[in-house]
Amino acid sequence: MWCGVIGDQLIGLYIFPQRLTGDIYASFLQDELPALLENVLLQTRRQMYYQHDGALPHFSQVVRQYLNHKFPNQWIGHGGAQNWHPQSPGLNPLDYYVWGYMKAKVNTREELLQRILSTVRSINNAAVLRKVTSFLVT
Repeated sequence: MWCGVIGDQLIGLYIFPQRLTGDIYASFLQDELPALLENVLLQTRRQMYYQHDGALPHFSQVVRQYLNHKFPNQWIGHGGAQNWHPQSPGLNPLDYYVWGYMKAKVNTREELLQRILSTVRSINNAAVLRKVTSFLVT
C-alpha cells in the first residue's frame, strides 16, 4: 500500500496488486503517482520532497534513477541526496501517525483491506494532517 501526506492533504491510498518489487514501485511512480498528485497545487508539487522508507524496492536502481530525474535533490530515502534514518519518526508522519492510526483500527486479517480503506477516508482531516506535518515547515 502507498499513501502520502502533503501539508494538510492525505494523498492516495494506492494498493499495489502484487508483491512490491523495484520495477513495480518504479511503474507506480511513473504511472500512478502523477494522477494521485493532480489535486495538489503546482507550486507545492514543484517544492515538495518525495520521502519513502527503507523498503528494499525503494532502493532499486530503476527507482533511484527515476527519483533523481523527477525529484532532483528533492527526495529523501536510502541512496538519495537527502539521506535519512528510516526509523526516525520525527521525519515521517506516515510512520509515526498514519500507519499507527490505521493499525489500531484493524482487528483481523479478513478486515484488513476494508478497515484500511475506511480509515484512509476518516483520517483525511486537514486540521489533523496540518498538525502532524507542522514541524516540517522551516
